Amino acid sequence: MVKVNGATTSVELREHNRVRLLRAVHDCGADRTRSQLTRDLDLARGTASVLVAGLVSDALLHEEPSAGHTRGRPTQVPGPHPLGPIALAVDLREDRWELAACELGGRALMLASGSHDGTPAGALLPLGRALRTRALEYGPRLIGIGLAAPGPVRSGRLVDIGHLGWRAIDVPAHLASAVSAHSPEAGEPPAPAPRRIAVPQAPEPPEVPGSPVPWIERPRRAAARAPRRAEGVPSLWGVPLHLGNDTACAALAEARRGRMAGIGVGLHIHVDFDLGGLLVVEGRPLGGATGMGAEFGHLPLTGGTRRCVCGALGCWGMDVGANALLRHLGMAAGGGRGRDLAQAILADGARGDAAARESVAANASSLGAGLACLVNAHDPELVTLSGLGADLYQQAPGVLDNAFLNGLMTIRADSPPPLLRSDLGWRGPLLGAMETVFDAFLTPEALRAWNAAP
Repeated sequence: MVKVNGATTSVELREHNRVRLLRAVHDCGADRTRSQLTRDLDLARGTASVLVAGLVSDALLHEEPSAGHTRGRPTQVPGPHPLGPIALAVDLREDRWELAACELGGRALMLASGSHDGTPAGALLPLGRALRTRALEYGPRLIGIGLAAPGPVRSGRLVDIGHLGWRAIDVPAHLASAVSAHSPEAGEPPAPAPRRIAVPQAPEPPEVPGSPVPWIERPRRAAARAPRRAEGVPSLWGVPLHLGNDTACAALAEARRGRMAGIGVGLHIHVDFDLGGLLVVEGRPLGGATGMGAEFGHLPLTGGTRRCVCGALGCWGMDVGANALLRHLGMAAGGGRGRDLAQAILADGARGDAAARESVAANASSLGAGLACLVNAHDPELVTLSGLGADLYQQAPGVLDNAFLNGLMTIRADSPPPLLRSDLGWRGPLLGAMETVFDAFLTPEALRAWNAAP
């Protein structure tokens, strides 16, 4: 047999097409009909029907009639199975965390959130308990946990957060220690059940107006399935834990579900207390040799002279973000505190307060100047801004654009790449954490493991 995309047998080709179909459903947000997907993937109609039937039988897909269909045989839209795989996604910030459950197609249900005191125990123990509760609730449907952290990640488990004084904090170990394996609240895993079960109809998910993350109904538990753990990836209670930098996760979400979709080379910047950034090539964030490459904020791009908490002198991130907004007005900054005050400065600036507008303008100018340096170096097709970066561009577009254009090389100034505010708002890191889980699951090996359970 001719080798097609690595497939050398009919079985391998079928597995390859199953992954392609599931990936297409996931990437399109589960809003394309079977006919559209068949054309997109260049599949024969009969092949597509067989693939969909098998994926429905395996509790991976469920079809609903298209909402826009009016005559004749209803057009079916493949989407997440009501008893199908669930990913838990976490956005861990310097002062709080959020936890969501996500299904195939990218819909998310916000489950829990909490503030913390900035210490590893204060942040990770409550989060660990929340994760354990949900792991027991979703049981064998849970295919992985994705966690976006506001700092460099080493070896898939060690996190450094300079603002909080975290150095080589073993995040999986802290999360696991939240609940002793022998304590009553740890609970027992769900008992195995036959895989062939009656499939209830999936209800229409309620939408939350204005929310950047759609909500789904609380998922129901499926039959028991064996844990799926990617090699080299740490785990919590047998569930793979995919730990990544928040900027890298935000960039991944932007490439999959935002304004960078379909872009060959893009630059993404995520701003919170300070900023991070990295290059995205063909939809893949370039995290570097060890995964610690999302640190453009620690380049000396704007001529600053302050010593950064990272140890370097004059980091760009010292001049951009919530901390810089506070410092400009003489307020205390650092330690992962002051988010509400920074938001208040933005609100005051929007109302015309002179001091607040000056602080916002200084931030926006530094952001624009640094972006010009990166564009000169990397030649991206476009630049996307998320988090506080989008807010700064919204409030001071003229200042940011002026600093950006003034910093460009002459050969680039005639046709500079567009600067775009992310449509994902602050949800980029959370959605990117979800994508890391589904990236690991949407493989022939992981689907075989899903099907091999009782």
